Amino acid sequence: MNSATDTTHCDDLAKALEAFRDHAPLIERWGTELARRLGSGARLLVAGNGGSAAQAQHLTAELVGRYREDRPPFSALALHADTSSTTAIANDYGVQELFARQTAAHGRPGDVLLLLSTSGASANLLSAAERAHRLGMTVWALTGRSPNPLQLGADDALCVDAPLAATVQELHLVAVHMLCETFDRAVENGETGRVTADGTPAADGRPGVVGRLVGRARTVGRTPPGGPVAPRKGQA
Repeated sequence: MNSATDTTHCDDLAKALEAFRDHAPLIERWGTELARRLGSGARLLVAGNGGSAAQAQHLTAELVGRYREDRPPFSALALHADTSSTTAIANDYGVQELFARQTAAHGRPGDVLLLLSTSGASANLLSAAERAHRLGMTVWALTGRSPNPLQLGADDALCVDAPLAATVQELHLVAVHMLCETFDRAVENGETGRVTADGTPAADGRPGVVGRLVGRARTVGRTPPGGPVAPRKGQA
C-alpha cells in the first residue's frame, strides 16, 4: 500500500488547519457572546444535516453537560434530535421546513441559531435562517468555502477553506471545541451579565443567572471564619 496515499487526508487537513487558525478571533467572540446570552436566559438552537447534525448534537451535549470543568448547565437544543417532530414536519410540510418550523417553535428574540453545512447551500438551513431573523434571533453559520448562500444569509459566518466535505467537518469539530473552551472561560470569568432582547449587555450591571449560580457554587458548604457550623439535616 502506498504510504503517500495513506497520508493524503492528513496532509489536506494540515494545510486547511493553517488557514483555519485565522478564525480564532471570530470563535473567541462567539464563545464570549454566547456565554453572555445563555447566562442571561437565552437559548442556543443548532441544526445541520448528516454529519453536520452529529456536530450540532456534539456542541449541545457539551453545553447542557460539560466540556471540561464542572459548571451550571445551559440551554442548547439540536433541532434534528427530536425524531418524532422531524419526521412529522418532513411528512406534513416538506423537508425544507424541517428546521424552520422548530426554530419558530423554540426560538425567541435574543436567542442564537447556529447552522452547520459543508456546502452552505442546504435549503432547510436557509429557511431556518430566514425564520430566525423574522423572530429577532441572531444567526451564525459554520460552512465550507465562501462565498455560499448560508454565509450570505447569516449575521456572521466561519467558512472553512477546504475542498473536501470530510476536511470541512473535521475543522468544524475543531471550531466546536474552541467555542466551548472560550465559552467556559467566559463563564469562569463571570462574563455572563444580563442582556437585552437584541443581545446587547443590559445597563443595570446586575449579575446574570449563571453569574449568581457560579458564585453560589463557590460558597456552598463553606463556613465563614468564626461562624457557627450549620446543623446537618435531621439534627436539632
